[in-house]
Amino acid sequence: MTEDFYDVLGVSRDASEDEIKQAYREKATEYHPDVSDDPDAEEKFKKAKKAKEVLTDEEKRQAYDQMGHERFEQAEKRGGFDGGGPGAGAGGARGNPFGGGGGGGFEDIFEQFFGGGGSGGGSRPRQGQDLRTSLQLDLEEAYEGVEREFTVTRPTRCSDCDGAGHPPDADAETCPNCDGQGQVTQVQQTPFGRMQQTGTCRRCGGDGTLYSETCDTCGGEGQVREESTLSVDIPAGIRDGQTLRMEGEGAPGSNRGPNGDLLIEVSVADHSDFEREGDDLHYQHPISFPQATFGDTVEVPTLDGTVEMDVPEGTQSGETFRLKNKGMPRLRRRGRGDLYVQVQVVTPDSLNDEQREALEQFAEAGGEEVEVNEGFFERIKSSF
Repeated sequence: MTEDFYDVLGVSRDASEDEIKQAYREKATEYHPDVSDDPDAEEKFKKAKKAKEVLTDEEKRQAYDQMGHERFEQAEKRGGFDGGGPGAGAGGARGNPFGGGGGGGFEDIFEQFFGGGGSGGGSRPRQGQDLRTSLQLDLEEAYEGVEREFTVTRPTRCSDCDGAGHPPDADAETCPNCDGQGQVTQVQQTPFGRMQQTGTCRRCGGDGTLYSETCDTCGGEGQVREESTLSVDIPAGIRDGQTLRMEGEGAPGSNRGPNGDLLIEVSVADHSDFEREGDDLHYQHPISFPQATFGDTVEVPTLDGTVEMDVPEGTQSGETFRLKNKGMPRLRRRGRGDLYVQVQVVTPDSLNDEQREALEQFAEAGGEEVEVNEGFFERIKSSF
């Protein structure tokens, strides 16, 4: 059986909007992909977000309650709830620069099922669009977690008209096209019978009122584009490609609706020494032939200073050693990943007389009559 939106959030069918929002916050905290270990966390998070969006929208919730889950989703797939309905603009000249604002949309589907338009007309508040930007970090910043300032150009509510699109003292009159309803209904005769469609009034943009003037600052849009400097906390351990959400920092809503959110896609630059794989780091460390042969303690760099690592006697070039908890912090969880150190035996480019004599003796002791030359170390390696 399909789990409906009330079940997803764990609320009753008569839950208030505040109760629905609180339930969503709890689900988001539990199942956000950045913090949850649940293998289905991403899908559960998406379901909770979708449930909140529908159940906090008065008209969509009314349609959902009457249609039921399956019929509602079928209607949605046909494009009936795609943000093109009422509230896309006001004052005739104002519209949402990030989305459609014509007629049809939700009201069309509502009308076809129930024969009457949704309540409230086109002037009900609508949340603004989410905006996107990006930030690049180096690996050290991703390791430590930082607070970063950044600049973004985004639409903001016009301060001169407070988003109304017209001066406060502009003369107002009821829109004659929709008689102040913000909606117009068209009746069409089709092969299937008489069909009614209700959509946003194009003349007043769904506001139901016409004004004698438009705001000079925003040209009646109610919004202006401004450059804003914001600050975001980057959590330690964040990975390349993950997205942070700043609530309320997106585009302003219409008809005094809440702002959308700002989504920040984080990219982490490659490091010159370390290669990252999830929460683990990989590093190649050079050692000499005597160190590999006799063993030694070497200093290995990490993102948090140097540590000592034991190289056992008889270590082969290419062997990998694991240093526990020396990798990246686990995002919003305890502990760290590991550091994997692969040792590489380095062959010297030149030898002094003492080194040459010692290596000739080493070769002779192993039964090889050789002159120490450029290929000597390759023969030594092959003998092992």
